[in-house]
Amino acid sequence: MAVYEQIAKSYDLTRCADPDIAAQLAKHLQIKSDSSYLDVACGTGNYTLALAKHGGVWHGIDQSKQMIDAGMNKSNAVAWEVAEAEALPYADGTFSGVLCTLAIHHFAALTPAFREIYRVLAAGRFVLFTATPEQMSKYWLVEYFPEAIHKSAEQMPSLEKVRYALNQAGFNSVDIESYSISENLQDLFLYSGKHRPEIYLDENVRSGISTFALLAYADEIAVGCQRLAADINTGRITKIVNKYENNQGDYLFVIADKVLIMN
Repeated sequence: MAVYEQIAKSYDLTRCADPDIAAQLAKHLQIKSDSSYLDVACGTGNYTLALAKHGGVWHGIDQSKQMIDAGMNKSNAVAWEVAEAEALPYADGTFSGVLCTLAIHHFAALTPAFREIYRVLAAGRFVLFTATPEQMSKYWLVEYFPEAIHKSAEQMPSLEKVRYALNQAGFNSVDIESYSISENLQDLFLYSGKHRPEIYLDENVRSGISTFALLAYADEIAVGCQRLAADINTGRITKIVNKYENNQGDYLFVIADKVLIMN
């Protein structure tokens, strides 16, 4: 927990809501202006605030007080609260939609968290943005930071586990949409530099990415950055990036529906 408080200090230097991702999340959530929505594990609230611009009444929860304090400092248009995903402080059926971006790998267990999300959701959608271990194994970052990416991928629940937990929680249907990193991505999360390898040489960028800030050994980062810088200088990086090209997408949108069946 203390480590996430540490990340919070510099998080917003390099992390912001990407407009394209925010627009896709809004589309999947089917936001209505008179409905209430919840962002679970909202961090400093970048996506919460971006989605609030699309309409609706928004709430954001995170287990980190420092992250929530940062959200409060940005805007009072969202109802911010420190809380765990497994114990949401809301009544049954409070929300028309629930959002969670790049955070399910931090949950202690998926099913209890998803059950809570199902409970506070009226008929509506739970939209996740995440990556699978299979996708991460195809990031070219493996070439330079193999141990860190391996550890990071190990944390990520597989798509099968996510589907299973959603079904266990009661969600009726689950749709998947793959997402590939664009060249002008604004939110500098783990694979944001897919087309811009030089960003990983910036310590500020690495400090906002939990894989580098929490999982990577300093020696591996130093050696990996040295090799990466050399390959960028010689142009060899193009060959490395091309080697890892695939058509599975880099991340996923997972859209789960709660449909109330009338007797």
